[in-house]
Amino acid sequence: MKKDGILKFLPKITIVFSFALISCFGHDFTKTVNYVDIDKFMGDWFVIAGRFTSFEEGAHNALENYQFNKKENRIDIAFTFNKDSLTGKLTSIPQKAWIKDQKTNAYWSVSPFWPLYFDYLVVDLAEDYSWTAIGVPSQDYLWIMARDPHISKDLVDTIISRLDGLGYNTKNLVYVPHQ
Repeated sequence: MKKDGILKFLPKITIVFSFALISCFGHDFTKTVNYVDIDKFMGDWFVIAGRFTSFEEGAHNALENYQFNKKENRIDIAFTFNKDSLTGKLTSIPQKAWIKDQKTNAYWSVSPFWPLYFDYLVVDLAEDYSWTAIGVPSQDYLWIMARDPHISKDLVDTIISRLDGLGYNTKNLVYVPHQ
């Protein structure tokens, strides 16, 4: 492989190793909700705010769609967003998830591509499944999502307050614009 070919893949390799290091250190947050009804959880979730991975930088109209794949016994995730503006290039990042804790259904292993896997914790969830907060053990990332892309600032503040009460880091959140 030529030097240019290696340099082309260097950013992806760096990201993979960064996630690998994250998965080895900082496994200090393991709290999840008591139970997730997987059937109720499936469907569309609009990403409202969070601390995001480099793959999600510049996301607008961010939407995650969860579908349970019975044949493969996993959750198929279709993550889509417009890059850098409300009308920017439509970007899609398909992912796969496996439920690690069958008792609560709130602890998953998610993979955007092999060999990258990360722990996905349903940290908080509305009783009516209208919003959720997803974290990772290192607390480096956080996704606040809702069924409605235009939830009130008061509700977002309430969710953030709840997360603070659980001990999950809510600093440096980025809000996702939705059309």
